[in-house]
Amino acid sequence: MQEALCISQIASLLAEPKRTVILWALMDGSAKSSVELARLAGLSSASAHAHLGRLTAGGLLRVEVRRGARLFRLAAADVSAAIDALASTTVASALRSAPDLLPPALVVPQPLCRARLCHDHLGGEIAARLYERMLEAGWIERHEQRLHVTAKGVHHLALRGIFTQALAAPVACDCFDWSQQQSHLGGALGAGLLQLFLQSSWVSVIGESRAVSVTEAGLAEINRLVTPEASFRVSVRSHPAISR
Repeated sequence: MQEALCISQIASLLAEPKRTVILWALMDGSAKSSVELARLAGLSSASAHAHLGRLTAGGLLRVEVRRGARLFRLAAADVSAAIDALASTTVASALRSAPDLLPPALVVPQPLCRARLCHDHLGGEIAARLYERMLEAGWIERHEQRLHVTAKGVHHLALRGIFTQALAAPVACDCFDWSQQQSHLGGALGAGLLQLFLQSSWVSVIGESRAVSVTEAGLAEINRLVTPEASFRVSVRSHPAISR
């Protein structure tokens, strides 16, 4: 019972809509003042302080002092992961309850919308576009509602240092992206691609958030990834074989 009580205490902090707005506004890894968070949540100064106090005391937020100003940010990566999971479950449950209707889009902080961590792979707009290009290029295909890597995909991925034969199952799967309302690539291959992007310094995780920063050069290379091997500029030798 004590474990259930601890869970309910955290759940009660997340259940209040105004506190949810505060937490959601910090999902991009930023630190914001009580004044800014009060404005975003539509709260008075006193109410904002009360909510921020509860979230801080509950271990969901931490306080930073910069030039005498108190700023609030998410306390740790597990907090942003929990909120991301709730967002995903919110969309997934809406789809299950009304499979013929597209659920209302969540208003997503821009850094999260562009690129973010989704479990152990990349999510967001960049990931959704890459997934579409892989389908169009014939690297992956759906068969009986399952996603498979084709012989063409195996060949081209190996040229980029990703050997699908060494990856654990599921090698590839659809992962519905709540920020884009379409799929991106999950599974061990999705995780392997994220590791390639990180090792190449094309992307980096912003602090303890789920947001991922993408360099201009990194975006260009990711956009060029699903192309004939002749146009792949980064030397595969610089990356170890990615397996799982």
